[in-house]
Amino acid sequence: MCGIIGYIGREEATPILLKGLKNLEYRGYDSVGMATKSDRINICKGVGKIDRAIIDFDLTALKGNIGIGHTRWATHGVVSVANAHPHTDCKKSVAIVHNGIIENHQEIKEKLKAKGHIFSSDTDSEVIAHLIEEKLEQDRRGFEKACMEAFKELHGSYALLAISRDENRIVAARKDSPLVIGLAESGTIFSSDVSALLEWTRKVVYLQNYDVAVACKKEVVFHSLMHDEQISRESDTVEWNAEQARKGKFEHFMLKEIAEQAETICRAIQQDDTVVERVLEEVKKAKGIFFVGCGSSYHACLTGSYLFSKVAGVHVNVVVASEFENYEHFLTCDTLVFAVSQSGETADVLDAVRAARRRGSRVIAITNVIGSSLVREGDELLLMNSGPEICVLSTKTYTSQLMLISLLAYALAGRKEECSSLIKSLFLEVCNLTSKSMHEDLKMLAGLLYQKEHIYMIGRGLQFATAREAALKIKEVSYIHTEALAGGELKHGPLALIEEGTPVFAFVSEDNWDKTRSNAEEVRARGGMVIGVSARDDEVFDYWIRVPECRDFNPVIQAIPMQLLAYELAVKRELDPDKPRNLAKCVTVL
Repeated sequence: MCGIIGYIGREEATPILLKGLKNLEYRGYDSVGMATKSDRINICKGVGKIDRAIIDFDLTALKGNIGIGHTRWATHGVVSVANAHPHTDCKKSVAIVHNGIIENHQEIKEKLKAKGHIFSSDTDSEVIAHLIEEKLEQDRRGFEKACMEAFKELHGSYALLAISRDENRIVAARKDSPLVIGLAESGTIFSSDVSALLEWTRKVVYLQNYDVAVACKKEVVFHSLMHDEQISRESDTVEWNAEQARKGKFEHFMLKEIAEQAETICRAIQQDDTVVERVLEEVKKAKGIFFVGCGSSYHACLTGSYLFSKVAGVHVNVVVASEFENYEHFLTCDTLVFAVSQSGETADVLDAVRAARRRGSRVIAITNVIGSSLVREGDELLLMNSGPEICVLSTKTYTSQLMLISLLAYALAGRKEECSSLIKSLFLEVCNLTSKSMHEDLKMLAGLLYQKEHIYMIGRGLQFATAREAALKIKEVSYIHTEALAGGELKHGPLALIEEGTPVFAFVSEDNWDKTRSNAEEVRARGGMVIGVSARDDEVFDYWIRVPECRDFNPVIQAIPMQLLAYELAVKRELDPDKPRNLAKCVTVL
């Protein structure tokens, strides 16, 4: 969603805020802004990405040891300077940055207008600043108390930071949107994503729902908004380091993260055996199992349903997280829900988890972020171990999800060691798929496809799920309409869309060669351009992407070249692969 950053300490805030915002830009890049406190609140904000904003208006000029910043991905209100964060109250005495949705903002706004407050934006966030101002007028007990009283009236989701012209502190609060505190030598840093803090510290505190943190220059004090009392929160040490979150020699994060998959697929299966055994016991005693995810995570779930059936003989229901509430009446205390989310903060997935909780169902969390909401709400945790993924598109975390789910399927069948051995043997195969020669082949193919308006993908079984993921990768980063179809569905309508030169990718394995090849012939007979993704070439293919035959692990092997192709299509079309339009890494609103 949006990215927020805050700093209080002995250093100048602006350099830290700018670096933090740059680290967070993948979370939102419609507009950017900062506020610092000196003898007054200094605000600078505008439309566009951070690099452009630094040129167009001088963010570096803001002075003070206390500051907050924000990079926005619009939800309420159009992209404009007025709607950019930070937002202030009428007196310019309070400034806030906010990530999430204030569901009752219109009701609050009308009440405040009736009291004379004047609003300057169309956002839901601005009401927070005015509400704090109103509480300060009503109760002279100070900024901290006014913030807490204001936060109690907010309905919806929020990670927010607030500063005051009159006090040297930052007040932070969290509900259903991620917020983490970094405890650095030079001061306290707030962020919506732990990867943004690694420049300064690996010691962090993950805020929980309804936590309020009040940071002065020397300490941080925690309060419970629910119980009106001071509480304690333990710090954690992040295993990632700053180097892992940098591009290094790569031009884009997407390319770096694709290249890391030889290692990350092996790390994904490094799980605590006792946790795996507990999860297996949950599966065995469950009366009804659901896999739930969004986007790429949903495709990993779809692949998992085939693997659980094929390898373990276990039936799994797969549901897009945003639709899961429509299945709630099927849930009981004997139901098991696997909730899959890279960030662990995906709003639709968390909403699905809460639906499961209402019915007493057990939840297994599969995520990549140890301090996330999903970790806290799950009964058991399986961590992807992928390291930070900065590109908006899921690449290495997608294949890590596949590996984790494969491990569970094989373990259920009593073949866990075999699975581990097979996955480790994929290391060299994945290295070859991300090699320079493969890259050059896909760059050449991108040159043939980048001006196409429509691309289609077909597959059967595991290859159908892979076709779905490949289509998503291409459409979200190159903006070319790409659609995935079950091979057998071609003749039930979609063949009408095939004309001379229409590109159709056929994902083929030895398990479904004859039937998928027959579908490819149907396309070829109507003038379509057939691109095979398989272990062997065939005369029906106009172009061939060679991948090894890896049976149950074909979904990983066949996905990686398509990630590279999507990347090359974006570059050829002069687009930014790391930051596709209208999308953000972590979708924290419903």
